[in-house]
Amino acid sequence: MKSTSKINSKYTKQLSRRALLLGGMQLSMIAALGLRMRFLQINEAEKYHLLAEENRINVRLLPPSRGLIFDRDGRPIAENLPNYRIGLIREDTDDVEDILIKLQNLIYIRPKDLTKARKELSRVSSFVPVTLAENLSWTDFAKVAANAPALQGVFTDVGLTRIYAQNENLAHVVGYVGPVSDHYLKQIEDPDPLLQIPRFQVGKTGVEAQMESKLRGSAGLQRVEVNSAGRIIRELERIEGDPGTPTQLTIDSKIQNYALARLGNLSASAVVIDCSSGDVLAVGSSPSFDPNLFVTGISSKKYNALRDDVFGPLRAKAVQGTYAPASTFKMITALAALEAGVLKPDDEIICPGHLEVSNNKFHCWKAHGPMSLEDAIIQSCDVFFYSVGQKVGIDRISNMARRFGLGVKHDLPLSAISRGVAPTREWKKKSFEKNWLLGDTVNASIGQGFVLASPLQLAVMAARLGTGQAVQPRLIQNMNNVNISQEANKKLDVNPDHLALVQKAMFGVTNTKAGTAYSRRIETSRFRMSGKTGTAQVRRITAAEREQGVISNEDLPWQQRDHALFVNYAPADNPKVAVAVVVEHGGGGSSVAAPIGRDITLFALTGKLPNLNHYPKKLRREIQLEQENIVPKLIDWTSPKVKKPTKA
Repeated sequence: MKSTSKINSKYTKQLSRRALLLGGMQLSMIAALGLRMRFLQINEAEKYHLLAEENRINVRLLPPSRGLIFDRDGRPIAENLPNYRIGLIREDTDDVEDILIKLQNLIYIRPKDLTKARKELSRVSSFVPVTLAENLSWTDFAKVAANAPALQGVFTDVGLTRIYAQNENLAHVVGYVGPVSDHYLKQIEDPDPLLQIPRFQVGKTGVEAQMESKLRGSAGLQRVEVNSAGRIIRELERIEGDPGTPTQLTIDSKIQNYALARLGNLSASAVVIDCSSGDVLAVGSSPSFDPNLFVTGISSKKYNALRDDVFGPLRAKAVQGTYAPASTFKMITALAALEAGVLKPDDEIICPGHLEVSNNKFHCWKAHGPMSLEDAIIQSCDVFFYSVGQKVGIDRISNMARRFGLGVKHDLPLSAISRGVAPTREWKKKSFEKNWLLGDTVNASIGQGFVLASPLQLAVMAARLGTGQAVQPRLIQNMNNVNISQEANKKLDVNPDHLALVQKAMFGVTNTKAGTAYSRRIETSRFRMSGKTGTAQVRRITAAEREQGVISNEDLPWQQRDHALFVNYAPADNPKVAVAVVVEHGGGGSSVAAPIGRDITLFALTGKLPNLNHYPKKLRREIQLEQENIVPKLIDWTSPKVKKPTKA
């Protein structure tokens, strides 16, 4: 009995220890669980609250309105107009095809838009909205809105689309916008999230492209509540983004329009610069194109027609094209020689019609006889400058060219601005691995050979020749109602007496009977211009051709004809505008480019179609007929599309 009692007591003690051990373990687990729950509920509460919110709330980007672009007088160049569009949510309709048929019976939808919409509808989730058509007329948009109850799943929406009210007038300046491409995204290291928005558009060329970061604006935000499937339940918050920066250019749309109208159907370009401020008033390339074609997507047929046009309507010739400046360069050679002291103002050189250099014969357009520097510029004698060029050397000529804006890439927000070429010995060695030859200098002295310049550079050169100031071109006048200041022009490092001699000669080109542009002069004294003609050879006439008689420019295929050039500034005694005109394969500078430059100059100075009294009497009937052809091409500036905008 005693032994049994001892045994029971022993087992009772063992059971108590086990119970205590088990209880302790359970309490430890409960305590650990409690601590963990406390940690999650208090310390980590914010983290898990945010995770839960992210599962319930989506944040979406809202595209901003693109910055507007105006000309110097406030005329709209690039605007945003309402984009009336319709879309479809597949889950809200029983029969997609039936709805599409009903829509087609109601309004016209382009087949390619329907094909694109069907593809998207089959690809995206059923609750994701898909655009069926956009840029609808208000009438079509209203029809769909009025019939919405009978069109299951169809919704109407209003966005913004870019519009260029002046059409072709400023296409090469303002450029155009288009959808973001994969190629575009790959070129950007840290792309703006806005670029991921479907059908978002960015600048492709011109000011639209170069000022993209300013014109784009910043995104807005939309917070929406969604369910587990991602379907929107309701909008919680909407914060509109900041619109792009409104931008005002220095361009005068009226001068630009007249310049393009005056260039007509020629493959040509013209640049007009304000001599005091450097403001680019016009920068036209002809023929032009309608940038609106690219906004909504240009057809392959239309694009190919533009691309393959021999006159190159897509090329911004005024800033991108480079041409041998020909005789318009002779003032540069003259100044280089005068500054170097190898030529005196009263020196004379005899022109027999050609000059032999290194067993090569370099021809002049006529045998001029004894020529002073002034006469050589007025009558455009090549032999005079062949001789002078050899004495001064290419490096001094090139240095002078850069002083006057040639061989320099001017900083303007335009696409593909050319630097041109002001060649040197080192440049040729680096570019062609060949030594510079004396014949290269002879060619360069009259603006041929390796020398290349754009119409923009030639206009800058003319402005600097006329003022003696280092005129800097600018295209942006105002951003967000803040004027863009520019440093005052510095005086050119050129002897004023030498510059005055060249200016006197340029006045003689257009105002003395011996001048190459005398027949293209301006009669009105207060508008008289100083200028220089140029005819740039595209091909060199062979010795055999000369023996047979020099082939007339008109007898050659168009692409082998000479380029026609003319530069000028006016009024001659107080320059306000400088003009450069280049007509591709146009022939003679005096016969083709000079009259265009004269007319554009008069329009820029007067602001209206030039009065016939400004011209020599014997030319007035001819010019009147020209003007009658130009008038239909001029924009009606009283049209609501181009009126000065009012603030909303």
